[in-house]
Amino acid sequence: MQTEIIQFTYLFSALCFILALKGLSSPKTARNGNILGIIGMLSAIGVTFFSSGFSHHASVIIAILSAAGVGAYVAMKIPMTAMPQLVAGFHSLVGLAAVLVAYSALFAPESFGIGITGHLHISNLVEMSLGAAIGAITFTGSIIAFAKLQALLPSKPLKFFGQQYISICLVLALFAALFYFVISGNELYFHLIVFIALILGILLIIPVGGADMPVVVSMLNSYSGWAAAGIGFTLGNNLLIITGALVGASGAILSFVMCKAMNRSIINVIFGAFFKAPPKSQAIDNDDRQVKVSNAEDAAFLLSNSNSVIIVPGYGMAVSQAQHIIREMVTMLEAKGVNVRFAIHPVAGRMPGHMNVLLAEANIDYEKVLELEDINNDFQSTDVALVIGANDVTNPAAKNDPSSPIYGMPILEVEKAKTILFVKRSMASGYAGIENELFYHDNNLMLFGDAKKVVEDIVKALSDL
Repeated sequence: MQTEIIQFTYLFSALCFILALKGLSSPKTARNGNILGIIGMLSAIGVTFFSSGFSHHASVIIAILSAAGVGAYVAMKIPMTAMPQLVAGFHSLVGLAAVLVAYSALFAPESFGIGITGHLHISNLVEMSLGAAIGAITFTGSIIAFAKLQALLPSKPLKFFGQQYISICLVLALFAALFYFVISGNELYFHLIVFIALILGILLIIPVGGADMPVVVSMLNSYSGWAAAGIGFTLGNNLLIITGALVGASGAILSFVMCKAMNRSIINVIFGAFFKAPPKSQAIDNDDRQVKVSNAEDAAFLLSNSNSVIIVPGYGMAVSQAQHIIREMVTMLEAKGVNVRFAIHPVAGRMPGHMNVLLAEANIDYEKVLELEDINNDFQSTDVALVIGANDVTNPAAKNDPSSPIYGMPILEVEKAKTILFVKRSMASGYAGIENELFYHDNNLMLFGDAKKVVEDIVKALSDL
């Protein structure tokens, strides 16, 4: 009877996780989705304590409460701008957990009820070795992604001579180690599997450039799920299998969707270590070109006398936490009869949904926040496009420069608006490391400064009109 109750609770938890994913697909239902996920996790953890053979209750409770305290502290302290690297950090921990559980199952299978040390079934050996390999790749790959997002490593692709050949040799060595471990059960081969996978995780991520990091973070999320599912098969835990498969499949689907939005090949993004470096973008000599610089008063006048305004938020808005003052500006413009909407690029910021979360935090109406494919055609009939730090996703080089690293990526076509107000700290290049030629267009006006301060000045100027 006890086993049936545990399995039923696991099924209930799995259902909660599925509905949680469904809820997270929309900002309107995201809060309820999170609550369902919490309920599912609490149910799974609670019923696990009643599993037969489960012991050391006190130490496990202490570990859970300690980790929960650390997690709560990090969640309260971390700024939204650092959310992508936090996610990458979490992925690394999931990968590491998969490796450690695989080691535990290998050295003490009796504790998990899967066999006797040195006499494991071949299916268990396959499952734990694959789970450990994927987990190790996820661990080091996520650490490199974290370092790039945190600017501890350069965001540009890092390549060295013969890198693709070394990567291919390591993959072949990994498959060989997997094969010999499965047929022999020798622990030495398991150590070798983990070691090779750790190195591969590094080599797979360092060649990925900053423009493609959102896809990498999503794909690492998928890897962590498959690692968990593999260990779930080893332990015979249905909930771990279902949860891992959900995370793995959803992460893979999101990665494909993002690659489609960026006109990228997911093979080239994820397996860039096996290909030669792409040709470098040819620098354009803009020394003799001038940008037009404006100020808050002129920007307020243009905005207040417009019929239609589209705001394009980017990482600059996230860094300065300008979403709340932007909400105040939007309220003032709408009071003057201006139609204000927001245009969101699928990879704006550092991860999918980054801008949507920030705008939702400021209680901006969901109906005013439109995706690229829904609003791109409206720029040509828009009076003012206000770009707030969204550099790469508005760069016409994606359409005009075949040598550009972002060439082929669909962009928000703000250059078609009658007037562009571009808020930026300086003329520095974006995360992809290339200059935005939009700065030099005749209809573009630059507003230099911190996004929050610039918008505050615009709000003040609007109140004086």
